[in-house]
Amino acid sequence: MDRNIPPGQQFIKQFPVRTAESEPTSIDPKTWTVKITGLVERPVTFGFDEIQAMDTVQVRGDFHCVETWSVPDNLWKGVKVKDLLDKVAIEEKAGYAMVKSWGGYDSDVDLEVLMSDETILAWERNGKPLEPEHGYPLRLIIPSRYAYKSVKWVIEIELMENDRPGYWVKRGYHRRADVWAEERFGK
Repeated sequence: MDRNIPPGQQFIKQFPVRTAESEPTSIDPKTWTVKITGLVERPVTFGFDEIQAMDTVQVRGDFHCVETWSVPDNLWKGVKVKDLLDKVAIEEKAGYAMVKSWGGYDSDVDLEVLMSDETILAWERNGKPLEPEHGYPLRLIIPSRYAYKSVKWVIEIELMENDRPGYWVKRGYHRRADVWAEERFGK
């Protein structure tokens, strides 16, 4: 395969399941919601159907795990997180976000990264709905970051002025998780 791969990574074919929490036992997309809270002028709760009715995008990218494996060439379908956040009027002092999962997992993300065009809430991978073990109905996808930033079963995005460490950062993983800088552990 003649393509770039981040340092320390190797391509694999299968898409393994890695989860730091238990998966939801029952997922009803009709009642699934995502709240946008924190440093916003208008906190909003979006239903899954409302999110799917927004302008959808497709983002092609490799999926990188901190464990040194990468799944190449995924086609994700969803909505830009930026488009959701544009609806809530972010307060100027916001610089970070805590993205929260159904089961209590969370991950801190720089607002600049969250607002990039590559960052989406996805419900589909390679033309098929996400499998529940991979985060259905909504998974945060940030192709330039290690997968521990790609929160499964997203239920809330809280905007913050100061960074607060998420689940893996509290356990020694790197705060930014930039795959090209090989930011796996520390700081």
